Amino acid sequence: MILKPIADNVVVKMLEAEETTKSGIILTAVTKEKPQIAEIIAVGTGGMMDGEVIKMTVKIGDKVVINKYSGSEVKIDNEEFYIIKLSDILAIVE
Repeated sequence: MILKPIADNVVVKMLEAEETTKSGIILTAVTKEKPQIAEIIAVGTGGMMDGEVIKMTVKIGDKVVINKYSGSEVKIDNEEFYIIKLSDILAIVE
């Protein structure tokens, strides 16, 4: 199954969070925070806001920082994806 987002929606896959801190402390599942870095899997065509076209500023394969609690979770073929709005993307990781 393929997800094709519409308008200014983006499909992302969350990247795994670090399991150890820089000092070597191993984090348990309870202490780990929800990851905020994701990889873009699919991009919509853009949309309209206040009569102006929204240009998509990200592309497939970009790694991005997203709002912590944004998007809708979707499971396809035992994989988790999130569909988020372009406005929920805070930065591109280079």
